[in-house]
Amino acid sequence: MATTAQVKKAVLAYSGGLDTSVILPWLRETYGCEVVAFVADLGQGPGELDGIVAKAKRSGASEVYVEDLREEFVTDYLWPMLKAHAIYEGKYLLGTSIARPLIAKKQVECARATGADAVAHGATGKGNDQVRFELTFMALAPDLQVLVPWRDPRWTLTSREAALEYAQERGIPVQQSKKSIYSRDRNLWHISHEGAELENPINEPRPDVFVLSTPVEKAPDKAEYVDLEFEAGVPVAVNGKRLGPVEVVEELNRLGGKHGVGQIDLVENRLVGIKSRGVYETPGGTILYAAHAALEALCLDRDTLHYKQGVALRYAELVYYGQWFTQLRESLDAFIDKTQEKVTGKVRLKLYKGQALYAGAESPFSLYSEDLASFVMGKSYNPRDATGFIHLFGLPMKVRGLMERKTKQASQGSAKRRKK
Repeated sequence: MATTAQVKKAVLAYSGGLDTSVILPWLRETYGCEVVAFVADLGQGPGELDGIVAKAKRSGASEVYVEDLREEFVTDYLWPMLKAHAIYEGKYLLGTSIARPLIAKKQVECARATGADAVAHGATGKGNDQVRFELTFMALAPDLQVLVPWRDPRWTLTSREAALEYAQERGIPVQQSKKSIYSRDRNLWHISHEGAELENPINEPRPDVFVLSTPVEKAPDKAEYVDLEFEAGVPVAVNGKRLGPVEVVEELNRLGGKHGVGQIDLVENRLVGIKSRGVYETPGGTILYAAHAALEALCLDRDTLHYKQGVALRYAELVYYGQWFTQLRESLDAFIDKTQEKVTGKVRLKLYKGQALYAGAESPFSLYSEDLASFVMGKSYNPRDATGFIHLFGLPMKVRGLMERKTKQASQGSAKRRKK
């Protein structure tokens, strides 16, 4: 761990939330160094970054940088993840995980620009984010010091209640209170909710937990259709209107949120070996994943689709584990991009009571043949060809069956001779 004398200036990934609000002055007090606040605008929501520059300076930041990363977040991180169809443990669309490498990358760039000799983050010693930040630092700036208050023996703010008291003592305004103390992470892709009564998995999320989406019970009783267009695996239009990358996600968040789409309650396996419970809202992402899967079903052959499904599991692990800046992830992207060359077309989904249901798809590169799929036998398919195929395909099973039958008969014959 770096000493006070070794660190002159540190760049802190600053969100203005409870943790980083108290970490900023703590770093100054403990290390005696300058602290630069780096704020990543990832689409946290209306008003969330209002006043953040003044707040950071009031908390002791020597400089504050706010960078709009929304388009880069979508095009360089969300779209590759969508094309890979990466989902962690069958449910989690990786909203927090995928943002961390980008924040850490830009934090390193800020450190270079300001002459800082250290970077800092507010992730706890129990979570995944500490790994995600620090693996990125290791990949992109192995020479920089990394300050981690939660793992520093001098850190005593080991509960959210203690952090609240620390902030109040120093006159630092925070949104959390002892009555509303959820740990939330929000960006353009999702919002996560952890802590408080959610720490006990027996407790159902209360309706007031949800921020981006309507509780399913209050969602409209009438379904709504949405049409999406993709080009080479990338969404480009919603309901016939071409939109920019950020606009696509924003519009689908609006539509999905209205119908309670994308609410996930998950007990997940953290990288550090702990099970944790999180409630996630990813309305637009859920719609996009459903539409993308429908289009791939039309455009990819069986072997490619099945192999890609295995790749998706590994890709999700790479994102979740913070291994974004690795040769493996870059190599998988090359494979995935090849699979997406013909994933172009239109998909219609029906949004209703928390679901994004398939309602039709078409593509100029569709491999679906109505003539072949029909129950009516046509010229393209001779059913007699199936006889030889089945015989050869099942030959290993037949050989094994004959062997087991012969062994059983021999055993029964031996048993009869012993009785005599």
